[in-house]
Amino acid sequence: MIELLRQYIDNWGYKPSEKGSVKLVVIQPTTFCNLDCDYCYLPDRQLKYKLSLELIEPIFRNIFASDLIDLRGFTIVWHAGEPLTVPISFYTAAIQIIDKLNQEINPNPYQIEHSLQTNATMITQEWCDFIKEYDLRIGVSIDGPDFIHDAHRRTRTGKGTHASTMRGIKLLQNNQIPFSVIAVLSDISLDYPDEIFDFFLENKIRYVGFNIEEIEGTNRSSSLQNNGVDERYRNFMQRLYRRVKEAENPLQVREFDDLYSLICQKHSFQGQFTPFTMINIAYNGDFSTFSPELLSMKSDVYGDFILGNITQHELRSIDQTDKFKKLDRDIQAGVKMCQKTCPYFSLCGGGAPANKYYENGTFRSTETIYCRYTKKIIADIILEALEKQLGIV
Repeated sequence: MIELLRQYIDNWGYKPSEKGSVKLVVIQPTTFCNLDCDYCYLPDRQLKYKLSLELIEPIFRNIFASDLIDLRGFTIVWHAGEPLTVPISFYTAAIQIIDKLNQEINPNPYQIEHSLQTNATMITQEWCDFIKEYDLRIGVSIDGPDFIHDAHRRTRTGKGTHASTMRGIKLLQNNQIPFSVIAVLSDISLDYPDEIFDFFLENKIRYVGFNIEEIEGTNRSSSLQNNGVDERYRNFMQRLYRRVKEAENPLQVREFDDLYSLICQKHSFQGQFTPFTMINIAYNGDFSTFSPELLSMKSDVYGDFILGNITQHELRSIDQTDKFKKLDRDIQAGVKMCQKTCPYFSLCGGGAPANKYYENGTFRSTETIYCRYTKKIIADIILEALEKQLGIV
């Protein structure tokens, strides 16, 4: 198995990218969240700072002038706070401003998709009408059955939110609005692969991405750090993989689909480690690139990870600043370390900078819990299944 992966590495010929093309713009419409999930990384989720509508035009004039956009277009994700705590009228006006600028400035207007990542507790029929009118992509955060979800995803008074989230999901389904799900795996999840699988299938949820409880931002520790979790996580994912393969109407699992494609198809990487594939914009116009989780964080080494303010600095020249050069130099050094030492490098490309920084204390590092669980273990499970299928073992 390891030799197979090493062949991918030898044939890939990875070269660090000087600049990526913008595929994702993450915009923080508000710092506030109506939930207080205990594994959340955001520091100011109790504060009600909001993005001014007046910033939308300068944000996108700057982006469109940058010559960094992927010719196929990009996705705007409204995230890093609960987006539905901001009125529908804000998004209606913002989308109209963006569309108008896109038509006016660009000879060949870009294809722009809008996406909301929501806890779904505030979804109403009015939100459903808006989502359908503007064809928004929707991601819902729900961790599985109520006893798992409510262990972490609570209100500030300690009340579970599963019932409210399910009410929102049913509204989406009744309005025939497709959505995906993000489920966070913590220690409590790992003993219940069948219950989690059955929950999603019984509730007609067909596409799920499994995040892990990560160490980053204000979440300084993870229940997945405990002794024996690696084996339990592997057993969880093996059982989930088996259930997916045996089901008549299978659940699509992002981790399995993504790793299978990476194993079976030739590919190149632009990821969070590639500057400008992602532009992350805070409510006040501050911006960063690389991992979006870095945007609102402080650092003893860098001060913070903000590269400028969208109203004062041009995106296209920000790579000339000393701060960017130091960040990029350290991140790319970590990527090269991964390339030299990790047999799974061709399935990852160098990892997520935020995870390296918050788990290892430096970008100039290699393995994290995040990469071990979301890349290495998943790759092993899929490769083992492929070997059995091909009669190699």
